[in-house]
Order: sequence, then structure tokens, then C-alpha cells
Amino acid sequence: MDELREDSQRRIRSEAESGEEPDAIAQTTDSEVEADEEAPSGFSAWALPVGLFLLTCFTTLWAGAYQSYSGTARGPLNFLLEHPEALWQGLPFAAALLFILATHEFGHYLLSRIHGVPASLPLFIPGPPHFIGTFGAIIRMRGPIMDRRALFDIGVAGPLAGFIVAVAVLIVGLNLSTVVERTATFGLHLGEPLLLQLLAWLVIGPISPESDIVLHPVAFAAWFGFFVTSLNLLPIGQLDGGHVAYALWGSRQRTMAFIVVPILIILGFAGWPGWFLWAVMAGLWGLGHPPVSDPHAPLGRNRKIVGWIALAVFVSTFAPVPFSFHS
Repeated sequence: MDELREDSQRRIRSEAESGEEPDAIAQTTDSEVEADEEAPSGFSAWALPVGLFLLTCFTTLWAGAYQSYSGTARGPLNFLLEHPEALWQGLPFAAALLFILATHEFGHYLLSRIHGVPASLPLFIPGPPHFIGTFGAIIRMRGPIMDRRALFDIGVAGPLAGFIVAVAVLIVGLNLSTVVERTATFGLHLGEPLLLQLLAWLVIGPISPESDIVLHPVAFAAWFGFFVTSLNLLPIGQLDGGHVAYALWGSRQRTMAFIVVPILIILGFAGWPGWFLWAVMAGLWGLGHPPVSDPHAPLGRNRKIVGWIALAVFVSTFAPVPFSFHS
């Protein structure tokens, strides 16, 4: 390989000295050769994303069916072995959830392509079927985000795209949900973000304090979409909210992260212990956002407005106590 590069460079120099244009083969530069060497393999570019997606389709289908099953089953594995015909009952939940997650990740992916930042296809992460059957999805950035505007666009596109779809899915799911007496509900209770409360009031109408709403699996998928959106918009490190906050406010993003983490710890004591894990993970990821090469490029008025919209989305989808148990 080194001999090939040296021969190519000698040809370019000799042709330039003679006044001739280097031919197409001779114009292959070191950076182009290195880019070819770093190009993703067919497995990581296509087989891995498709394989993980299909596996996540199965685990979310399994989780949705297990949630919907009204009979007796000793755990999800026995449910699958004893009632495989009931697996298709999980289709509404799985389709709704994967639609929301895919829209979120493809928002990042498309804006990465628009800004010329190499990125992988969404990588879905299958999970155990005891709850939702997935740990979400990610995309891998194969190159640095150099521009402040690109950082903002790529960071904000995923949460906003997923949020729009989650709102539409929630409206459909609320129309399929049922109102029951509060005494009939026990076990896991979901927190109620402000936007969920508003949409429930608009779609279902006012309910008495003695009543509660049992979310249809489609509405539950939308609720989880809200939860994922709010988590991603936390202004911490490499989260989407960290990208957006750094693009908007620069080094002040780190100060915001130092304020948010203690709040998560307080919420862990006051409500959901899972916030402790998020506080620890924030420390492991790093609170501050790494700098970009062009931090002073103006965002413009429209991007700043979108940034404030993202903040409103965070406030409206955040549930201080997302999970609680009632006996």
C-alpha cells in the first residue's frame, strides 16, 4: 500500500512539472485511500442493522403480547411456549413503538446525510420481553460533527420527529383506552406528563377523581415515546439535549448539566429510584459536550426558535415520577 501511494505521488509530481494534468488514477490521495479503508463492511452497514431490527421486532411483539394476555402465565418464556398463537396480539404495541423509535433515529440519520456526516443506519437494541422488549435504538456517527449548525440540526431532528409521531400515536391509543374505577387498578402506574394529561382531557374528557385510564397498548407505546424523548432532551453530554444545548449556548451547556444531575438525584430520593442510574450514567458519559471546530457559526433566528420548541417538548413530556407501584 505504501509503495502504491509513493508511486502515485511521484506520478503527480512528474506530471505537474511537465505541465500535464494528472490522470484520474494518479489523483487518488492518501485521505481517499484511508476513507476507503475505513468504509464500513457489508455486515456493519446492512446485515447488523437489519438483523437487530428483525430481532427487536420479535422481542417487542413478544412483550406486547405478554402485556395483553389476560390468562395465567408463569413469565414471558412460559407464555411463549404455551401460547405461541397469542403472539400476534402484540402487533399493535410493537408496530406503534417501533414506528416512534424508527422515526426518531431516522431523523438523526437523514440530517446527518444532509450535512455530510457519515452515520450508520439505526441500530435497534432488543431487550427482555418482561416490559417493552427493547432498550431503544442508536445510530453510530462515523465522522465528527464539525459545524455548529450541523450539530444542532442532527441533535434536534430525532427528538422532534419522534415526538410528532408519538403525539399522533397517543391520540389513536387514547381513543382505544378505557376508563375504570381507581380501585380496579393496581401494580405498575405510569407517570402523567403534562401533554398526556392535556390530550387525555381532550380525547376522553374529564374523569372523576375515583376513576383512572387504562392505556391501550398503542397508547402505552406513545407514553414510552414521550419518556424516551424527555430522556434524550436532558442537556447532558452526548445526549440529544446535550447537542442542542451546546449548539445554542456553548460552554454554558456544562453548567446546565451540573444543575440537572443533582435534580435527578433528588427525584431519585423523592420518587423513582431509576433516576440514580441516570445520574451515574451521566457522570460516566461526561457532563460537558466536546467542542466543535466552528463554535461561533451563527445559528440564525429559525434554529433558535426550534431550540425553544425542543425545550417546550421536554417540559411537556417529562414525568418526574415515570413509574410507581400500587398494591
